[in-house]
Amino acid sequence: QVQLVESGGGLVQPGGSLRLSCAASRSIFSIYALGWYRQAPGKQRDLVAAITSGGSTNYADSVKGRFTISRHNAKNTVYLQMNNLKPEDTAVYYCNAWPSIGGYWGQGTQVTVSS
Repeated sequence: QVQLVESGGGLVQPGGSLRLSCAASRSIFSIYALGWYRQAPGKQRDLVAAITSGGSTNYADSVKGRFTISRHNAKNTVYLQMNNLKPEDTAVYYCNAWPSIGGYWGQGTQVTVSS
């Protein structure tokens, strides 16, 4: 059974940090590259960062230098460390395979950056 469960979101002030976690079932974690995506109200869902099984990473230009994606293979977990958060980072954050697979979307976790 494929399962992706996101956690770690919340309300943070501009300039603050959050770390998101995505617990993945072994079946997806061991096969696919994984990505974090986000969707702000009224906007499309976009890739934020991705990581391959070998550890190669890819970032959206808007988060380069601020966000770091990593994976813990023994825990089947992918993380997104977000630093120097900006109001425009406010969105629901999701993890999925990369490229994404329609049936794998979870509930996401809300990140709100506001003073």
